[in-house]
Amino acid sequence: MKLAPPISANLLLFSLSLSLFALQGGGYQGYGRQYYSYGPSVPSEFYWTRLQYTSSYAGGNSYGYRRFGAGWSRDYPKADNDCLIALRRLTHINSPSPLNVADLDSDHIFDYPWIYAVSVNNWTFTDEEAKRLHDYLLKGGFLMVDDIHGTDDWEHFMAGMRMVLPDRPVEDLKDSDEIYHVLYDINEKFQIPSEVYVNTGRTYEKDGYVPKWRAIRSDHGRIMVAICANMHLGDAWEWADSPQYPEKFSGLAFRIVLNYITYAFTH
Repeated sequence: MKLAPPISANLLLFSLSLSLFALQGGGYQGYGRQYYSYGPSVPSEFYWTRLQYTSSYAGGNSYGYRRFGAGWSRDYPKADNDCLIALRRLTHINSPSPLNVADLDSDHIFDYPWIYAVSVNNWTFTDEEAKRLHDYLLKGGFLMVDDIHGTDDWEHFMAGMRMVLPDRPVEDLKDSDEIYHVLYDINEKFQIPSEVYVNTGRTYEKDGYVPKWRAIRSDHGRIMVAICANMHLGDAWEWADSPQYPEKFSGLAFRIVLNYITYAFTH
């Protein structure tokens, strides 16, 4: 597995508020996988990578929907692009490469040590895909999961996760956990809402009233899967340049993901 080299402990700390940055939007990527990058093309320490999977719409149809527009591509590419810009500005991590998509039906997933996945309440795997993701995580890969809302979403997400890591418990992360102190000291976390907040003022969706910061660890205690439940950090990145979306949400969302990336690089 091609893991990126460790970054320096002296990452650039940034004192100005993230709200001072007008984050640039990502360009339209088109439909169909031929528009995506599926392997490293530019020498880089870090490749921002999104997980592509089959969505089990229509009552769990095993064939599902996989192309652009399915659940895996929600908010893509703007949310990812905005976060990559923040990473370049706020850290010393060398990341000149464009956005990447890692497809679970390809061994290219092993090219990337850090992967982001959204709308995973609809994901579904073949046995081969589940094994590939299992092997990726146990070989040192890191998966950040986002955009799960309420009891039903959680059960559907866990149905897929149990295919990948059937015997691994899910734990609630504490504020004191190392992952919240590797770059920024994050001592206060709160629910980060999706774009529904702009029109409704609600920070929750469905019955996901309480934010859940959760994880699955390896036998050695390394976090392999970081789970942001009852939240949508991707929307917070995407809406960071909108005056209608409060900076406190997007600011925390950026700090969280930069800590997760830094943790993945150093553990």
